[in-house]
Amino acid sequence: MLHLILFIIVVALIFDFLNGFHDSANSIATVVSTRVLSPRQAVAWAAFFNLTAAFVFDVHVAKTVGRGLVHIELIDEWVILAGLLGAIMWNIITWYYGIPSSSSHALIGGYAGAAVAKAGFDSIIYSGWTDTLIFIAVAPLMGMIMAFIIMVTMMWIFRKRSSSKVNHWFRKLQLLSAAAYSLGHGTNDAQKTMGIITSLLVTATATNAAELPEFLRVETFHVPVWVIFTSHIAIAIGTLFGGWRIVKTMGQKITKLKPSGGFAAETAGALTLLVTAFSGIAVSTTHVISGAIMGVGATKRASAVRWGLAGNIIIAWILTIPASAVIGAVCYWIVRLFQ
Repeated sequence: MLHLILFIIVVALIFDFLNGFHDSANSIATVVSTRVLSPRQAVAWAAFFNLTAAFVFDVHVAKTVGRGLVHIELIDEWVILAGLLGAIMWNIITWYYGIPSSSSHALIGGYAGAAVAKAGFDSIIYSGWTDTLIFIAVAPLMGMIMAFIIMVTMMWIFRKRSSSKVNHWFRKLQLLSAAAYSLGHGTNDAQKTMGIITSLLVTATATNAAELPEFLRVETFHVPVWVIFTSHIAIAIGTLFGGWRIVKTMGQKITKLKPSGGFAAETAGALTLLVTAFSGIAVSTTHVISGAIMGVGATKRASAVRWGLAGNIIIAWILTIPASAVIGAVCYWIVRLFQ
C-alpha cells in the first residue's frame, strides 16, 4: 500500500508539472508577444512567481477540490490515480494540437469520471460543482470585462501621449502585471493538485493508517506543508519548460497585443484569479487570460479579435470536463485490473 501511495503522489506531481508546462502559455504569452521579455526570460519570471505564491496565499481552492466535489469516503486510491491519468492524457492531447484548454477542469473532470466509474453518481457532491460550472462562463467574462475597462481607461488617460512613449512605459509595467498574473496562476493551479494529494492521504489514512509513515498520515482534511511546497515546485519547473505551441495561439492568434494591452490583460487576469482564489472557487487560468486578451482586442474594434478562433477555444472549454471525465472513467476500469 505504501508503494502505491507514493506512486500516486509522484503521478500527481507529474500532472502538476504538466499543468505548469501546459499553462505556461497563460503566464507568458502576453509578455512574449509584446516582446517585453524573451521566451527564456519570460518562463523564468513566471516560474519564480508561481513558486513565490506558496508563501503568500491560503489553500481555499485546495479544500474545494479535495473535499467539495466528490465524497471522499466513497472513493479509494485507484480512483485518484485514474482521475490523474485521465487529466494527464487530456492535457497531452490538447497540448499536441495547441489548444488552450483548462488543466484545472481536466483534473476535476478526470477525478469525477473515475469516482462515478467506481461508486456511481452518488459519489458526486452536486452542490460543490455549482460555482465551478458557473465560472466556466463567468471567469472569462470577468477577465474580458475588466481588461476592456482597464484598457479603455488607459486609452483615455494617455490619449494625448504618443503611442511609442506610452508603450515604452508599459514595457516596464508589464513586468509587474506578468508577475501578478503568475502569482494568481500559481496559487490557483498548484492548489488543485494539493487538494487531490490531500484527498489521497485522508483516504489512505482512513483505511491503512498503520502502514503509513507519520508524514503521510492525514486524519482530517488539512493540507500538509510539504504538499504545498512540492506542488508549487512541480508547477514552477513545468512552467520553465513551457508549452510553446499554445503561446502562439494565446499571444498572437487571438489578437495583436502591444505592451499597454499586455499590461491590461495580465492585470485583469491577475485580479480575477486572486478574487476567485480567496473565495475558494476553482477556475481555469486559461479561461481567464483568454477572456482578458479578447477584452483588450475588443477595445480596438470587434474585428480585431479573431472570433472564429475564440469560438474554437470556447468549444474546447466546454468539452474538457466531459471528455476528461470519460477518459478518467476508462482509466479507472483499466487500473482496477491491477487491484
